[in-house]
Amino acid sequence: MNTEKEKLSLLADMIALAKSDGNIKDIEYRFLLTVAEQLGVEKKTLDKLFTTKVENVPLKPESERILQFHRLVLLMNIDRSSSPREIEKIKDLGIHMGLNPLATNKVLEIMHHYPDKVIPPDVLVRIFKTYYN
Repeated sequence: MNTEKEKLSLLADMIALAKSDGNIKDIEYRFLLTVAEQLGVEKKTLDKLFTTKVENVPLKPESERILQFHRLVLLMNIDRSSSPREIEKIKDLGIHMGLNPLATNKVLEIMHHYPDKVIPPDVLVRIFKTYYN
C-alpha cells in the first residue's frame, strides 16, 4: 500500500491540521494514534513527527488522496469544533494534495448536515466524482 515516507507524510499533514488551532486535544491525539496504528506506524515514530519535519510525499492515486481528505475532515471535527484556522488549513492541504477546491469546499459545506459532522464515505466519494466528471 503506502510506503513508509507516504505514511509519515500523511501523519505529518494530520498533525499540522491538529496543531492549526493552537493546541492538540487529547481526543485528536488518540485519533492520530489510531490512524498511525492502522498504517503500521509505531507510537514513538508518531510522537517524533510532532517535532520533526518530514518530506511531503504526494499520494498518487486520487482514491488515496480522497481517503486522506476524509481522515482530515474526521480529525478536524473529532472535538466537535472547527476553527477558522482549521478550515483554512484543511483547504490548503486539499489544494496541496491536488484535490478539486470546489469539491473540498462542498464537503466542508455539507458536513454540517451529518451527525457530528461525519460525512459518510460514499457521500464524500460522490461529491468528488461530481466535480471530476
